[in-house]
Amino acid sequence: MKLIRQSWSFEEPVDGMAILKKIERAGRTCYKSEDMITDTSAIAFCKRILKSGHHSVIEHHSLSARFVTNRGVTHELVRHRLCAFSQESTRYCNYGGNDIVFIWPVWMDGLILPPDDLNLFADSILAEPIPYGSSDIGAAKRFLSALVYSEKDYKSLLNYGWTPQQAREVLPNALKTEIVVTANIREWRHIFNLRCSAAAHPQIRALMLDALGGFSKAVPGLFDDLVERYLPKVEE
Repeated sequence: MKLIRQSWSFEEPVDGMAILKKIERAGRTCYKSEDMITDTSAIAFCKRILKSGHHSVIEHHSLSARFVTNRGVTHELVRHRLCAFSQESTRYCNYGGNDIVFIWPVWMDGLILPPDDLNLFADSILAEPIPYGSSDIGAAKRFLSALVYSEKDYKSLLNYGWTPQQAREVLPNALKTEIVVTANIREWRHIFNLRCSAAAHPQIRALMLDALGGFSKAVPGLFDDLVERYLPKVEE
């Protein structure tokens, strides 16, 4: 068994200014105001487009991102309609030859900080008896034990002759998966609005809040309002 934290990345380098200029050129076609384009006019124009609600203009460009997360999160991601998805398949990927990789739940971050080794922590927890009564450590041991047994059962079923698509029945939502998502910028805004909300599942919310920050830095102006809404600055 191996534990990792979820993550995301762009599939290709993002030229934010080129994207903004492309959207500006398309948008100004509506008003035949191309003569007002300057080297620095794109960000302000795109912000006005968003404020006016003329959001079809930002559909002229798409972005692709790769998410390394758990199966539960991807089950929610693929509910979005205006996207292309390519996901690691548990039908065809055989996990019997290596440690099966699982995703660390974000609500367990209080037990171990990012610089620490998740797998050393798991080994130490599993080596101890389950404590009596309710406790974070007790819950962590139950969770990690379930992962250990699901890995053993999966590999045992393969040894009995089951195929990967049959043996996967015992794998949990915590199983690591990778998914590439391509969507236009309007749809990305919709995804962030839903998945960064306080009502979203904590695992997908943590992933999408991190992605929102990255998208905003990569393409200035098109996600600033969402950053202000979901990623307020901490006052020093």
